[in-house]
Amino acid sequence: MDRLTARELFDSVAERLGLRWIAGLNGGSRAIEPAEKQSRRPSLVGYLNVIYPNKLQIIGTEELNFLDSLDSRQRWDVIQKIMAYKPTALVVTKDQKIPSDMREAADETATPLWSSPNRGHELYTYLHYHLARLLANKVTLHGVLMEVYSIGVLITGESGSGKSELALELLTRGHRLVADDAPEFTQIAPDVVDGNCPEMLQDFLEVRGLGILNIREMFGHTAVKQSKYLRLIVHLTPLLLDDANRDRDGLKRLYGDVSYREVLGVQIPQMMIPVAPGRNLAVLVEAAVRSHMLRTKGIDPAQTFIDRQAHQMKRQAPW
Repeated sequence: MDRLTARELFDSVAERLGLRWIAGLNGGSRAIEPAEKQSRRPSLVGYLNVIYPNKLQIIGTEELNFLDSLDSRQRWDVIQKIMAYKPTALVVTKDQKIPSDMREAADETATPLWSSPNRGHELYTYLHYHLARLLANKVTLHGVLMEVYSIGVLITGESGSGKSELALELLTRGHRLVADDAPEFTQIAPDVVDGNCPEMLQDFLEVRGLGILNIREMFGHTAVKQSKYLRLIVHLTPLLLDDANRDRDGLKRLYGDVSYREVLGVQIPQMMIPVAPGRNLAVLVEAAVRSHMLRTKGIDPAQTFIDRQAHQMKRQAPW
């Protein structure tokens, strides 16, 4: 999402945070943008700051006490300065009594003024996390996102390669569906990509010949997962005779066809699985996931085999 208006943010968190819109009702169109798009020092959420103002200014007991310590002229100047920075919204904590001059300034400048029963650090923590997810970099990829052995796996391949049929077989084996066809991915940390399902596609899986299936109704609630971190990509590719001959004595026979695919700047391991009649793709995907889990723990079967072979050759050497 490139931008988020005050009204959209209020509607998405009002129930969770118990927000009430006190003043500045005409400021619902005020927008908040990702930190990297701001011209000044990035600060989406924080306590009241008139030097490097935050887009969402949290006003707690200390901030209100500070305003009360000023004489009437200084107090009005500070309030005007706060409003002049055009924050997306001001949030007063613990349902404290809001001064009348702050209400008046909010109405005059169309600055949304909200009140919440929560404490300042609770508002800061939740709003910071919520905004980070809403404004994070996003991308939609073609494939089926599954949870296999607790690992988020994106199954990709050309149209007709059997992605949905493979997903259906994995479901019958106890694994879970996150999203079919167009999963959305969000970068929520420098090295973490989270995948989820668009609302319109939730619970659905399209299989050629069967049409659209409601996985939740067919397999139960536990067969569907709301979101999952992307840890592995499995790409289905046709098995060609030339490829089989070329790789017969190659390193791929030892290490498998493993590479990396960049998703939102994060390098995600990718395994290529050739598709051919008679191959049990569900078993191969499960094995690929288990192998990936072992490699993340530092266990490399191919290297172990190579080391054993080298040791055996060394023992049999005549010198």
